[in-house]
Amino acid sequence: MGWSFRKSINFGPLRVNLSKSGIGYSVGGKDLRIGRDAKGHTYEDVTVPGTGLHYRSSKKARGEASGCLGVVLLVAAVSAVGIPLVLYVL
Repeated sequence: MGWSFRKSINFGPLRVNLSKSGIGYSVGGKDLRIGRDAKGHTYEDVTVPGTGLHYRSSKKARGEASGCLGVVLLVAAVSAVGIPLVLYVL
């Protein structure tokens, strides 16, 4: 694996990501973030607080979705355990 570079600059809920691939951006909080990376892929990040569980769903630049089954299963698992899940509306 080669060297990589990434720097993030925060402006409230807006984060600008600088990498050797280019500039990307995202909007959201610590547990839910939606953004576009330097290559033009759109993504959604969901984190379950206090568990270390993290899921990223991404779409290709041409709009082909990778699916959301993982997010549905993650939310179902969290609900079954009884951890309160806070959703942010953007």
